[in-house]
Amino acid sequence: MDFRTLFEPKTMAVVGVSRSSERHPANVIFNKNYFRYPVKTYGVNPKGGEYHKERIFRSIGEIPEKLDLVVIAVRAEFVPGVLRECIDAWVGGAAVISGGFAETGRTDLRDELVSLAAEADFPVIGPNCLGIYSSGDVDSFFLPSERMVRPEAGNVAIVSQSGGILVDQMVKFADQGVGLSRAISIGNKAAVTELELLKYFARDERTSVIAFYLEGFGPGAGREFAHAAARCPKPVVVMKAGKSVDGSRAVSSHTASIAGDYAVFSSVMRQFGVVEAVTEYEMVSFCESLDCYKRSVEGRVGIVTASGGHGAVAVDACIKQGLSVPAFSSDLQARIRERLSRSVQPIASLGNPLDLTGSAQDDDFIVAASELNSADEVDVILMLLLPYIPEVTSDVGARLSQLYQMGGKPIVAYVPHVEKYRMIIEGFQLNRVPVSNSIEGAVKMVDALKRWKNR
Repeated sequence: MDFRTLFEPKTMAVVGVSRSSERHPANVIFNKNYFRYPVKTYGVNPKGGEYHKERIFRSIGEIPEKLDLVVIAVRAEFVPGVLRECIDAWVGGAAVISGGFAETGRTDLRDELVSLAAEADFPVIGPNCLGIYSSGDVDSFFLPSERMVRPEAGNVAIVSQSGGILVDQMVKFADQGVGLSRAISIGNKAAVTELELLKYFARDERTSVIAFYLEGFGPGAGREFAHAAARCPKPVVVMKAGKSVDGSRAVSSHTASIAGDYAVFSSVMRQFGVVEAVTEYEMVSFCESLDCYKRSVEGRVGIVTASGGHGAVAVDACIKQGLSVPAFSSDLQARIRERLSRSVQPIASLGNPLDLTGSAQDDDFIVAASELNSADEVDVILMLLLPYIPEVTSDVGARLSQLYQMGGKPIVAYVPHVEKYRMIIEGFQLNRVPVSNSIEGAVKMVDALKRWKNR
């Protein structure tokens, strides 16, 4: 299926617009797109009338031009009838915001929706979802604009069964400075599933990393998804709910999904090279790391620090994640020591981790990183940057990231995320080097590069 018209619509209609309730979900969606997005937006209500001095059409068929997208926000029992109108009018596709289907026992309505969509090969997102957010193009979320947090436009696409989790993730992505291309809430995924969206985003030119929050698969769908992810040329990150028995029960009541055995799911994902995120924060970190680097690593980590304690914590975290921290050869240590500043030369500890001490200057970090870049002993550099060291400047992030831009090994940085150090963080991020606000998070960024096997 080609979902381009859904994600980049030129024309859309919102069915269910109320003339009396500004906070009705359909009105929120209508207003947001009518005033803020470059998409011609129509309102539909069987009673007709006017809204914002614009005509409210009584049906889809009355609208005088072909529609790319219809957002449906009416009671569940009316949805099949609206879908028939969409199909008859050759609409590009629909997002069904309405709830009240299989998750409440109305499997008959779900089955009717599925049958209509399948017979007409008509793409339907949902039901029981927020729908579609495509950066700069469209937003079908029924959340007021002033309450939404929107990440900058970027290269990560997120597909989520839960609208609430998706919105939370958008907040975290914005906070971490990770940009989104698309954010799709699929809810009950009665017609369009994660598999169809995986296949689409695999060829979507705006997307370089594909992330999923999933609550369960239909019969046989999990293995099919894993095979498709293994064939995907882009990194795939998955976070799954329903890890416990009680969590599985909550999943079933939420979107009528079958959670399945979590241990089996986790094993299959690992077998097929899918990067599994256990927490929401891991998902953000993994997406940032994989968005920056388009190749996997073996996981031989060279650690550069200005604090022995930070280095020791990083080593423990690396070993816990199954990464290796090989000892540096005497030749490599000698080359590094020869180039360090005079104040650091006699006191630096040049094993792995490489501890430059609190006397380090920007140039000492550059020397260490450049020598590790040319050494065969490691294939990724973990930079633990402590901005409060007296002779470290706000330029150090940009200078270090230039090493990778010139063809070096992947660099992952740890910098405390506070406003005072914003210039250092942005120096990394603007030059496509991932930065974590914790040592453990930075190590997990490295681990994501190892777990994804670039096919």
